[in-house]
Amino acid sequence: MTAVADSISMERAAQDEQQYLTFIMAGEEYGVDILAVQEIRGWEQSTVIPNAPDYIKGVINLRGTIVPIMDLRARFGLDRVEYSPVTVVIILKVDGQHGERVMGIVVDAVSDVYTIAEGTTRRAPELSEDNNSVFIKGLVNVNDKMVILLDVASLLSIPGRLSDN
Repeated sequence: MTAVADSISMERAAQDEQQYLTFIMAGEEYGVDILAVQEIRGWEQSTVIPNAPDYIKGVINLRGTIVPIMDLRARFGLDRVEYSPVTVVIILKVDGQHGERVMGIVVDAVSDVYTIAEGTTRRAPELSEDNNSVFIKGLVNVNDKMVILLDVASLLSIPGRLSDN
């Protein structure tokens, strides 16, 4: 009977944990739910879309799917940098109100995958002047550093036609 109880206890603990793919931008580490990550690609030139928001670099054709590419530095109002060989595009996929939404985010570099227990995540402070706080799911300390966990669904919601893929 104790083996069954131990198995149930371990299963509950696993359900309270979530894995996050982390990446670096401007010296800070951010994380996205690994279940939303479709793939990681090197930077490639995209097709520019006229009148798109300035943080949309363009679109790419990913095996028949047109995928908008968002420069996350530009979206968060961070200084722009030249893309380098370690610059990557993380292709994210979430189910939204209008069906499945796929978008790529350009980040400085991929960092790690962390398993984070639900109880260790802290809410981000309320910053009324900061439009980017809507994208923050929470904050967590991992190995003596702060990781900013992003809400992928909010991040991928862009006003206008690009969000309705």
